[in-house]
Amino acid sequence: MTAKTKTKTSNRSRAKAQPGLSKEEYLRMYTQMVRIRNFEDNANQLYLSAKMPGLTHMYSGEEAVAVGICEALNDSDRITSTHRGHGHCVAKGANYNEMFCELLGKKEGYCRGKGGSMHIADQSHGNLGANAIVGGSMGMATGSALRSKLLGKDDVTVCFFGDGATAQGLLYEVMNMAALWHLPVIYACENNGYSEYTKTEEIAAGSITARAEAFGIEAFQVDGQDVLAVNELSRKLVERCRNNEGPFFIELLTYRYHGHHVGDINREYYRSKQEEADWKENRDPIIRFRGWLVEQGHATEDEIDALNKRIKEEAKEAVAYAEAAPYPDTSEVDMHVYAETDPATLRVGG
Repeated sequence: MTAKTKTKTSNRSRAKAQPGLSKEEYLRMYTQMVRIRNFEDNANQLYLSAKMPGLTHMYSGEEAVAVGICEALNDSDRITSTHRGHGHCVAKGANYNEMFCELLGKKEGYCRGKGGSMHIADQSHGNLGANAIVGGSMGMATGSALRSKLLGKDDVTVCFFGDGATAQGLLYEVMNMAALWHLPVIYACENNGYSEYTKTEEIAAGSITARAEAFGIEAFQVDGQDVLAVNELSRKLVERCRNNEGPFFIELLTYRYHGHHVGDINREYYRSKQEEADWKENRDPIIRFRGWLVEQGHATEDEIDALNKRIKEEAKEAVAYAEAAPYPDTSEVDMHVYAETDPATLRVGG
């Protein structure tokens, strides 16, 4: 069964208020989206100023996906992420200081500076980690859901990946397993229209949702630029997962404002400036949600401006904190590389 919503082409959100959600929850969703956008703006500047080692992949433009889904999860629920994963980290509760420290390879980072931009994990908030391997975390997410099932818990795991990862065979192996065992996992495909430098439609035959339906998995397509639409669907599917009705598959139609990575600056050869401008001017998730908040009387323009200013200052202070933070000592080079627990003693539930 496929449930689809038409993509919106206006910066005015058409979603309706959701029963049971408060003004504070709506404002928190807006805040989290702005925090992601500010984080990425600063991460890009750190790269351009040669302060950040390696490449990074910007999440700007896709904020409504991470926030809409993660706001439907509890602290005990888990996620796995991708190389374009800063947004997932922030949406699941990560703080700026440790995030920027990780990007700069500092000791105070989430992985003590060893993960960098593409391998951030935050176990305290249920983030099992980002992965630079395309589709690399699909097995982790499915294994996490299996653990919940075996232990009789109602925890849910969400697996974030891009449209290009649907070409990975691992996805079909784990979806088959998840469907057979009714695992509480949601496969969230962020379809931003491009697999690296190629249009998705040029490399993916048929529909993406049909790939999940082939395994009997209920699949949905939703406007990934509308945080309320994403959140409404996510809440329903999370609750169904808790009632042993999983797994599910969501294709979220979204767009990345930057290139495939920060070094991809000459994008004209695979997409036009007019296309980029259209998404930014007419489909921006933050602008759309801001307009909805004002229309609904949840905040005034001045209040939102003040909120935006506070978040920008928060990001600025976190960057300064990370730049001043120490690097790990060389004695830590083999720390956390090998498991300290004897695998023979590990048991499910033990």
